[in-house]
Amino acid sequence: MKNWFTKNKKWAILAIVLVVAVAAAGLIYTLTKPQTSVGAKTITVQVVDAAKQSTDFSISTDSEYLRGALEEQKLVAGEESQYGLFIKTVNGYTADDSKQEWWCITKGGETVMTGADSTPIANGDQFELTLTTGY
Repeated sequence: MKNWFTKNKKWAILAIVLVVAVAAAGLIYTLTKPQTSVGAKTITVQVVDAAKQSTDFSISTDSEYLRGALEEQKLVAGEESQYGLFIKTVNGYTADDSKQEWWCITKGGETVMTGADSTPIANGDQFELTLTTGY
């Protein structure tokens, strides 16, 4: 009688390839993820509201990620999602879903491709939170 591996060779090889692919993806993520900066740092956050008026906030923090720094200053509020904090309110202004308003995070004018929970901060960074209309 043949053993399980011989009878299910294709499935066993597929399982091994899948395990190796997942391990490789995890290693690649670990090696390429944005690095955090430990310790005290000061960042600037510019808030641009619906009238395109901007207000600058200088934030001194020990947080490693943007969310922590913003929440320490009580500058943002929102809802938890599977990706972390979905920012709905900035500096007291809540985005209006019926107008398709949302808060866009940029760093030095470039769109940030991560949420506030996973955006690392370093001393001297400048971020913008801009009320944007339209999905």
